Amino acid sequence: MGDLAGIIRQFRDSDLQTTLEMLVDYSDSLPPLPDRYVPLLESSDARVPECETPVFLWVEVDGGRVGIFAQVPEESPTVRGFVSILIDAFTGASPLEVEEAPADILHRLGLDKKIGTRRMYGLGAVYARIRREVRDKAEASGLKQ
Repeated sequence: MGDLAGIIRQFRDSDLQTTLEMLVDYSDSLPPLPDRYVPLLESSDARVPECETPVFLWVEVDGGRVGIFAQVPEESPTVRGFVSILIDAFTGASPLEVEEAPADILHRLGLDKKIGTRRMYGLGAVYARIRREVRDKAEASGLKQ
């Protein structure tokens, strides 16, 4: 699991240009989608419909640890970067750690003051989807929050 508090500190105090540069850096580090999910891209409910950018997410909870896999177009570095931050922060985390992560992460990252309202809505939906799926999968596998 990545250091979410450290990521928040980096973003919170940065200006718009630095924030965009950091999002592009995170965008470049988004892990490739595992081959097992590629055939499911168009035929599953993995797309986050509230996000204008086509974001596809798969969440796993295995052995009490979270795995998040995503497909986000390279042409959308802001969204791709945010998704990459979430993957970095939550991969390997316990479901409880994801549940206890700040609900207002976009505000804490300072993105609410640096990107548009429509993009904020989509990013919020991505974050909510990850948190909901982690909770649901943890409960389904008998893990307590």
